[in-house]
Amino acid sequence: MSALDEITQEKQRVSAALAQVDAQRGKLAGQLSELEAAERVLARYSKGTTKSEAIPARSRRRPRDTATKTAASKRSSPSLADQVLALATGKTQQEVAAACKGARPNHVGMAIARHKRAGRIEERDGKLYARQSNQEA
Repeated sequence: MSALDEITQEKQRVSAALAQVDAQRGKLAGQLSELEAAERVLARYSKGTTKSEAIPARSRRRPRDTATKTAASKRSSPSLADQVLALATGKTQQEVAAACKGARPNHVGMAIARHKRAGRIEERDGKLYARQSNQEA
């Protein structure tokens, strides 16, 4: 074999090895970018904790006990929806919102809208009136 043939074979071998290295580099670069993206997501959702302390959000919640549930079901004051329905006696929406102490006006407005959609409240001349149900008649 001549020296020229040996050089050509060595050149082909080096080219093949270089192609393998380039393919491996591309694969590793892709894996690195995926790991960096996962690290950013983890950092975003575990603010204030280190990576080893990251806890799923579901396990951080305190389970409600039965005493809390029964206390919530035995409210002393009526719900906002009940208050709105009771106040719909020829008052404007602003008057109803003012009468609902501690309730935000947009929440009162949403309760009124739900009652209107359900047919429990009707609006005549800008005033709200509770409709009489068929059960009471």
